[in-house]
Amino acid sequence: MKLDSNNHSVFLLHYHLILVIKYRREVITDEISERLKEIFEYIQPTYHVTLQEWKPDKDHVHVLMKTHPNTDISKFLNAYKSASSR
Repeated sequence: MKLDSNNHSVFLLHYHLILVIKYRREVITDEISERLKEIFEYIQPTYHVTLQEWKPDKDHVHVLMKTHPNTDISKFLNAYKSASSR
């Protein structure tokens, strides 16, 4: 296992995020999944987030991401949801 570090600490932070479509409607196709992943990868460098795994289904997406301790997860998710809703 490779740990991340900064000047004064060692850490390994993984988050498992499940993004669900409203009313669990089955609208996620391969094209939509790829576009959602592109948006995620576009926003992630700003917030020090690294995408580890992306598993789409018809009504939700499982995302495994790695972050730093100073990452504000709520701001990242707000930015992602705003960008992907457009």
